Amino acid sequence: MALTATIYNFDIDLADHDRGVFENLQLRVARHPSESEDYLWTRVLAYALEFTDGIAFSSGGLSAPDEPPIAVRDLTGTVKVWIDIGTPDPARLHRAAKATPRVAVYVQKDSAQFLERLAGAKIHQADAIDIISVDRQLLADLGAVLDRRMNFSLSVSDGELFVALAATSLTGRLTRHKIGA
Repeated sequence: MALTATIYNFDIDLADHDRGVFENLQLRVARHPSESEDYLWTRVLAYALEFTDGIAFSSGGLSAPDEPPIAVRDLTGTVKVWIDIGTPDPARLHRAAKATPRVAVYVQKDSAQFLERLAGAKIHQADAIDIISVDRQLLADLGAVLDRRMNFSLSVSDGELFVALAATSLTGRLTRHKIGA
């Protein structure tokens, strides 16, 4: 018998001072049985941090290798921003960079090893790809409080994340990297 996805509901009061985005987000996110808590939280944070008109989670989920986990599409359905999660291989990033004007990767693991693997690879416009590592301690702390229904505030200021949950406040840093830098 195949395992099914678990649905999580996130109500996020977003105040992204770095981009001037202030929204109330209501996300219904399917968590694949093989998906770690860190990966799920990184997807949710990436969605909020990239929030703009036309953003959506992939309809194919983790089993759609030719789609990004999150994409920003224009009114014609064309992908304008490819948002990947984790440590995609160089060939995937190469295809994404050739197909879309902007590629961003949110990393929940050791970014040094990932960047080292990408450094010698042939990737279209590698220097334009945004690699953002999410504070691993923040992800661990969020994983400890993960529930199927979450309501929290997320503030972003100067690359610092502030998460206010009912009984606790958490902070963590976003670190931006460039391939080969």
